[in-house]
Amino acid sequence: MATIRSGSDLPLEPVSAGEGTQRQTLTHRGSGAGFHMRRFVMQPGGGMPRHTNQVEHQQYVLKGAARIGVGEQVHQVQAGDVVHIPAGEPHWYRASPDGPFEFLCVVPDDEDRIQLLE
Repeated sequence: MATIRSGSDLPLEPVSAGEGTQRQTLTHRGSGAGFHMRRFVMQPGGGMPRHTNQVEHQQYVLKGAARIGVGEQVHQVQAGDVVHIPAGEPHWYRASPDGPFEFLCVVPDDEDRIQLLE
């Protein structure tokens, strides 16, 4: 069954572990699609500490720029870039001070456990 919703009707919620970071749940776990999608918005200089997730991430950068640490490597990403983070891989985010950083994040519908590493 098709589902169409307006993103403007879906709230942005603070991410407690993040700094200046909000999450918008676009599709929910358990919808039957096998995956779900979220949009993250990080204010200038905001970000997420080093952590792991039990599931892999597929991300598409919508707006802005950020440094992302994945494992031992640090990457500079910007609008239009695609990021893959394997399950269990330590990673972190720091938005550029020049403007907000936004990305879509698609994850499998499997149970996800987040572990902060700092």
